[in-house]
Amino acid sequence: MRLRALLETDALGLRLLGGEDELDRTVRGVMTTDLRDPSRYLSGGELVLTGLAWRRDAADSEPFVRILAGAGVAGLAAGEAELGDIPADLVEACLHHRLPLFAVNETVAFATITEYVVRQVSGERAGDLAAVVDRHRRLMTSGPAGGGPEVVLDLLTSDLDLRAWVLSPTGRQIAGAGAPLPGPLGATLAGHHLAATRTGRRAPHRAAVAGTTYSLFPIRNTGRGAVPAARDVRESVLSDWLLAVEADASDWPAARLDLLQGVTQLIAVERDRRDAARTVRRRLAQEVLELVQTGAAPAEIAARLRVAAPVLLPGLGVAPQWQVVVARVDWSASGQSAAAGEIASGPVAQALLEEILVDPAVSGPDSADRIAVAHTGEEAIALVPLPAVITAPAEPGEGEEDAAAGADGEDADALAGEPGLHADALLASVREPLSAGLADDGRLTLGVSAAVHSAEGLRGALEEARHARRVAAARPGRVCAAGHHELASHVLLLPFVPDDVRRAFTARLLDPLRDYDRRHRAELIETLEAFLDCDGSWTRCAARLHLHVNTLRYRVGRIEQLTGRDLSRLEDKLDFFLALRMS
Repeated sequence: MRLRALLETDALGLRLLGGEDELDRTVRGVMTTDLRDPSRYLSGGELVLTGLAWRRDAADSEPFVRILAGAGVAGLAAGEAELGDIPADLVEACLHHRLPLFAVNETVAFATITEYVVRQVSGERAGDLAAVVDRHRRLMTSGPAGGGPEVVLDLLTSDLDLRAWVLSPTGRQIAGAGAPLPGPLGATLAGHHLAATRTGRRAPHRAAVAGTTYSLFPIRNTGRGAVPAARDVRESVLSDWLLAVEADASDWPAARLDLLQGVTQLIAVERDRRDAARTVRRRLAQEVLELVQTGAAPAEIAARLRVAAPVLLPGLGVAPQWQVVVARVDWSASGQSAAAGEIASGPVAQALLEEILVDPAVSGPDSADRIAVAHTGEEAIALVPLPAVITAPAEPGEGEEDAAAGADGEDADALAGEPGLHADALLASVREPLSAGLADDGRLTLGVSAAVHSAEGLRGALEEARHARRVAAARPGRVCAAGHHELASHVLLLPFVPDDVRRAFTARLLDPLRDYDRRHRAELIETLEAFLDCDGSWTRCAARLHLHVNTLRYRVGRIEQLTGRDLSRLEDKLDFFLALRMS
């Protein structure tokens, strides 16, 4: 806005004291100060409001005005409430430095002027930015992207002083202006957005985190694979990006909300373009998957893998290893517009798995270039290449101590040193936001195979990943995963025992003990668990329970009497162990 417009607004109560020739200066902001030197807070173009508390005598006016003129402010407005008439030395100093000077009537609050200027300036900036956004949209839709989402986010920051980030549904930063958003904060904001979307609340969604308010705008997929607006929200909630703005949009005027809506549409165009770039990788995965599932010859599968390897791992000089990851999204019946069985879960699982397999520490939309994901039915299946681990031959005798130490290590340590993807690690950073999006009627289950070195092992890896996913599906929770290492344990068998068999088996063995404990408070169940955990050692079990060995023998005898079993027999110990695990 121009300084001249301030004089034409009667409600501001301004009176021009000098600088009539400078009234076409542009006002870019407003600042209220009574500092003798406010230069550190000035960036140019401001209308400075002052109550003259900085002035002790006539000599103070010249240096104060010189500082303002040097900072490039648009004009000075001095209040009459403190001194009555504006001092002549201030008028003279402003005339000397060609700085427009206004007197503010004592009945007009500085806040009134500030609010008016900010409203006018923001409106004009929004209009200018809207024009830029429109030009950028036309460029992006008619040809190559003009710098991607970062360009328009930079415009939001520079023209409207809005910090904003584009986030994936798991909270990973896709684009941003300025400092990156911390990973945990991104996950929290994504969780707020997904939860609000599932409840049907109208966007933008408001989220307050650590004393800062954010407004969350959905970025709808508008390409050929987009879900029509009339379909169930569950078909898109786990795959749409969002725009997080560090501001409270609840009191924004319609023009600014429309502008942000235009920004999300602009970013959606870029999302569509980058989704299209994944077509080659998806097609490679689909072709390999079809060959594996139809029992094609290993030589044919190997040939297809040789085509895929340069695309997924460019520049690799040796054949990679491969891992298979299987994911599935299941929905239960609810009051949504589409029944659970009618929701197309395969494409959702595909987009979600592509996101999950990206390193959460990596920002940007192109960090999934090494991931090829296909979907078949309700499953998404990822083919993940791993660079082959090449180690130099060890010198004679070298590494023997390390090998001996590793032989006694825990399973977790062994897994930590194992190359490739690990099931729990994949979901560690995304469990919170995805659980919010799945709400009370959705589940995500995921299985990970071991690494294989050739086409011959790929079919086994696929079955291994599918079996691991079924193990994960048997666990409680909205987001569950299992890895190949869990398929070599007795716990693999437990989830697949039918519920009625489980109930009958545990009731036959444990109900007599539970009934006895309720009547006599004998703690037979606790004793049985401790006895098995101590591998049947009387002394260790008695020490753990703080009992005399004779008391422990009495309790174990009572367990055997009530159940008709003998805890000295391996078979009976195993039955009790399984009953406790299934109960």
